[in-house]
Amino acid sequence: MASARISNLQNAVKPPTLILPPSQEAVHMRMKSPQSSADRLSQSKSMVLQESDLPKNPISRHRRNQSQHNVLAAGEGLSAFEPYVELEGEHLNVAKISQSGKKQRKNWNVMWSVLTSGQLRFYKEKQETPLKPGSKTDVLQLCGAVIAWTTDKSSRKNVFQVTTNTGSEYLLQTDSYSSADKWYNGIRKAIDNSTKLPLRRSNSTEYLPRHSSLPAYASASPNTKPRNAVHRRSINMFSSSKLKHSASDSADKSGVKNRLKKFINRRPSMKTLKEKGLIKDRVFGCHLLTLCEREGTTVPRFVQICLDAVEKQGLDADGIYRVSGNLATIQKLRFIVDQEEPLDLDHSQWEDIHVITGALKLFFRELPEPLFPFRFFTPFVEAIKIKESKLKVQAVKKLIQELPKPNRDTMKLLFSHLHRVLDFSKKNLMSTQGIGIVFGPTLMWPELETGNMAVNLVYQNQIVEFILIESQEIFNLDGK
Repeated sequence: MASARISNLQNAVKPPTLILPPSQEAVHMRMKSPQSSADRLSQSKSMVLQESDLPKNPISRHRRNQSQHNVLAAGEGLSAFEPYVELEGEHLNVAKISQSGKKQRKNWNVMWSVLTSGQLRFYKEKQETPLKPGSKTDVLQLCGAVIAWTTDKSSRKNVFQVTTNTGSEYLLQTDSYSSADKWYNGIRKAIDNSTKLPLRRSNSTEYLPRHSSLPAYASASPNTKPRNAVHRRSINMFSSSKLKHSASDSADKSGVKNRLKKFINRRPSMKTLKEKGLIKDRVFGCHLLTLCEREGTTVPRFVQICLDAVEKQGLDADGIYRVSGNLATIQKLRFIVDQEEPLDLDHSQWEDIHVITGALKLFFRELPEPLFPFRFFTPFVEAIKIKESKLKVQAVKKLIQELPKPNRDTMKLLFSHLHRVLDFSKKNLMSTQGIGIVFGPTLMWPELETGNMAVNLVYQNQIVEFILIESQEIFNLDGK
């Protein structure tokens, strides 16, 4: 009796078994009736995808598609980005000023321009029909390009420049500002879109940034191994440095200024450089008094050497002091003199007498203050205006005696030499007037060009010519 009750209780607790054929069970699992879907959702909500989570298009499971990663999914995922900006063709003035970083001659051409997705095309003629195979067009890739208005590359108005990532530079222009602004904004948006264009994996619904290969855009693929904390920290530092570039840039500039100040404060003095022989005192361009004090003379040695060489080679040279020598050779002679190297004017490289005379004239022109000092310019002009000859000679002689000794002695030596040049006037074809024209602006000029330059030039020539004629009386050459 007790065993019969236990058996009845076991039969009551044990659920009835339902046996279905395998085919019917498979069909039952793939049914998509609302009732079955609701039942499964009530039983296990986490294992069911919502309708919004399902991909819009079926995912390809082909093996070939599974191996294609980072393939551009055209037309998919673009809703999250700005739409492509396309402008219909229009005639624009285009100039290509650089090709892959190499400068080119700027030539403006009227081109039929068409803006498409990621490209700016230029045609020589208006394109109303599809392109024929082999037709020549200039295609400007906008991915990674830079656009900016410019005013220094052309004198035209409404000019903006497009620089590609390969270094090619284009100038675009149109007379209408509204049209230029429309193209500028359109190209700028196209550049932004081509840079932000998404990429997706062919076997997943995951969209990747276009520059996913860069460190700052690490892929979130489930197959990618997680990076360690140190590496992620270095990436964050790299990214933050870009964001803080403007702040660090100003700090770098202030740092450069501070380093320059320290360098200038530590730089050696001119005296130290001269003592070490790094900087030598010049002869050309040095003040006459300073040069004579340094050399311990009252006449610069270079002037004495040049005058001796000219008289040695011959005062009968045609056009002496009037004919110009070779400028390159004169500059070479100047360099040797400034470097205080041994100078031998008897050498064959100085055989042209016009090179020596040219260097001598250059020496007087390079003086910071002329042989006739600035403060004596007006007194000499007033003296030359005196009509009576004797009074004029006395006035000029008195002024010359008031000159500093280096100026007076150098002037006496020079005019004595020029007076001997006139002794050979029949051969060298030089006259007092010709020498006055050559040496007038070379030996004297006003400190400030306040008056008429042409009038001053006439007085300069007359003063030199008069001193040359009366040199024996003015400098007492007979008692030398």
